[in-house]
Amino acid sequence: AREQARLEQMLILENKLSERGLEHIAGVDEAGRGPLAGPVVAAAVILPPETIIPGLNDSKVLSEQRRETLFETIPQVALAVGVGEASPQEIDQLNIRNATHLAMRRALDALEIQPDRVLVDGNAVPESKFPEQAVIGGDRASLSIAAASVIAKVTRDRQMIAYDEQYPVYGFAKHKGYGSADHLAALRKHGPCSIHRQSFGGVIEVAQKRSEDFEIYAEGIHSAKNLEQLEAIGTAIASASASDQMDKDEIDALRTLFR
Repeated sequence: AREQARLEQMLILENKLSERGLEHIAGVDEAGRGPLAGPVVAAAVILPPETIIPGLNDSKVLSEQRRETLFETIPQVALAVGVGEASPQEIDQLNIRNATHLAMRRALDALEIQPDRVLVDGNAVPESKFPEQAVIGGDRASLSIAAASVIAKVTRDRQMIAYDEQYPVYGFAKHKGYGSADHLAALRKHGPCSIHRQSFGGVIEVAQKRSEDFEIYAEGIHSAKNLEQLEAIGTAIASASASDQMDKDEIDALRTLFR
């Protein structure tokens, strides 16, 4: 009974808008504003009127298993789901606030149904082409926003797990790019990779300590498109090591990236 009452409480805002004749109400939320690496991901979800999804809540208070289950359930129930993101490079260029709003606009544009009203978690709106309303604490006050928070969180987590296979030295699968002690230690040892946010504190300090030669070789490793190109970079690194061109710490970091 308490769970039913909680879910009904989270429908009050949507119900009031429905009573005013607004049929399609989209909840919007994001995941990944704070990490040092990876994109910021936003989702937009339009649920049918008066729809209750058992167990749905702000993604931050749910277990990983519950989020995964809801991630599969929400698209089956929703009228429309849209996902958008902004890359680390766009974050560095625009700043995290503007990049988050860009991701939100992309999520709204990805909806197959145009919303009559957009409910956005937080105290600001992304200035999309749709009527918008900011809802502070929206991921616990609106089922539509809570649904969007789950879609955004699981989508981003899966991306970071995939990045972990590409850049295994950083442990992205474990911390999802946030500034954990393990992540910061890996940054200090190996330097940033191509998905790190170069404008974020923690990354800036590490990046500034690396030599220009290290940056050139590291970028060559990251951008190598085949084994032949990678082996050529490896030969260059070996030559730099033999000539004491770089510090041993930088050589070791490059060798780890190369492997």
